[in-house]
Amino acid sequence: MTAEEYHWTFSILPTIVLLADFAIRVGLSIRVIMRKRPYGITFAWLIVVLLLPFIGAVIYLLFGENRLSERRAARSRNSQAHYQYWLNSLKERAPVAWETMSAECLPLHRQAENLIGIPALDGNTLELIDRPDDIIEAIITDIKQSKSSCHLQFYIWHEGGKVTEVENALIEASQRGVTCMILVDSIGSNTFLKSKAVQQLRAAGIRVQESLPAGLIKALFKRIDIRNHRKIVVIDGTIAYTGSQNMVDPRFFKQDQGVGQWVDLMVRITGPVVESLAGTFISDWYLESDDQPLPSGDIGEDIARLRQRSDIHIVEKTGDIAVQLVPSGPGLVPEAIHNLLLTTIYSARKELVLTTPYFVPDESLLTALKSAAQRGVKVIVILPQKNDSRLVEYASRAHYQELAESGVILKLFHGGLLHAKTITVDDQISLFGSVNLDMRSFWLNFEATLFIYNSSFTQDIRKIQANYERQSTLLDLEQLVKRPLIGRFKENVALLIGPLL
Repeated sequence: MTAEEYHWTFSILPTIVLLADFAIRVGLSIRVIMRKRPYGITFAWLIVVLLLPFIGAVIYLLFGENRLSERRAARSRNSQAHYQYWLNSLKERAPVAWETMSAECLPLHRQAENLIGIPALDGNTLELIDRPDDIIEAIITDIKQSKSSCHLQFYIWHEGGKVTEVENALIEASQRGVTCMILVDSIGSNTFLKSKAVQQLRAAGIRVQESLPAGLIKALFKRIDIRNHRKIVVIDGTIAYTGSQNMVDPRFFKQDQGVGQWVDLMVRITGPVVESLAGTFISDWYLESDDQPLPSGDIGEDIARLRQRSDIHIVEKTGDIAVQLVPSGPGLVPEAIHNLLLTTIYSARKELVLTTPYFVPDESLLTALKSAAQRGVKVIVILPQKNDSRLVEYASRAHYQELAESGVILKLFHGGLLHAKTITVDDQISLFGSVNLDMRSFWLNFEATLFIYNSSFTQDIRKIQANYERQSTLLDLEQLVKRPLIGRFKENVALLIGPLL
């Protein structure tokens, strides 16, 4: 190569790289803007794309858009008519006498039904369980007494401790002819899916299915951080569990994080709403597995066969609690749970209490909380003092001062990592399930939330929240104002990408 050729190559390559980088940044910036997502999310992605040459583009293409696999999307489209038929049939099950309830219940139910299609069902019995040993023991007892099916769905399945007893109970159930199915998230349960325990469970006839498979190759075709975060157990189609606890024994889970044991809350359910939970599990199962029911041309006949095959029943009333299941996720109505949370907050008149491990609200949720406190509602937010995610912890802290200045009461729980996700409104309405108050739960994860329209049960949750308060420290506004400048800087940097956490 001559000196002239070398000089030409040396000068033109940087120009090409510079122009390519400019084109990519401008093109992706336009794409981000045209997606018309919430301001915070749009702004955060623009920062990533514009400040990180080439790498920002790769990050956005991998994680910036809610792309589900074509296989899952096609199966969802193919099953939509059957799913809608089943939803319509639920409306006739156990109608709620709304005239006997507070005025805020019916509008919230109506919005949830319009968004998701699942109505509230009356006549349920709910039993709160707030000790991890008691939660797992109750599930084991019901598995041991099962007669036809055990369906379990968790984000994290972590071996060790009492979880081994659950696995042994499932093996025993399978050996006596009970159909056992386990659905776990690909990333959350990655270690479990590669373990000998899975081999033993499958050898015993138990079906273990990976939800939303993730990997480097798959990342080229779908967004791999869209996760199934639901926690659902259905036994014999007549008993169900849901809430915040994964299939883990806290004594053996993340003990090296320095946050203490995880503190969770689950509910055992009997009554008509069990059918909603059973149907949600089976819907997730068929979207992921090779099981595909053969359509007969008659939707009613297809649903009847699916019920028999999947052990889904019309469940009789067992109590007097009205419950509405709201499954949410990017494959459904993406904004559903976010909009319903806003309505819930704005409906509060006297007291609003929230517990969540991950607190990274967007502007609309932040405004709703501040507005509630400013109009005289007693707003209490209980968060873990120590978090297993440093970025989330910093992003959360960035909001503390403005919330406290608006009158929101912030309390930091020091009895472990508070992982329970609960909301109580005026001792009349409660929300309970797997949803965190962060953008991931609102827009990316598949979640399950119970909307419970019952004052007695809501007061039971409020008592547990009060117990969390007794193990918490009140955040002092003066201390927040005086916190070090370096701490504020870290918080504000984390806040820039808060919508992506």
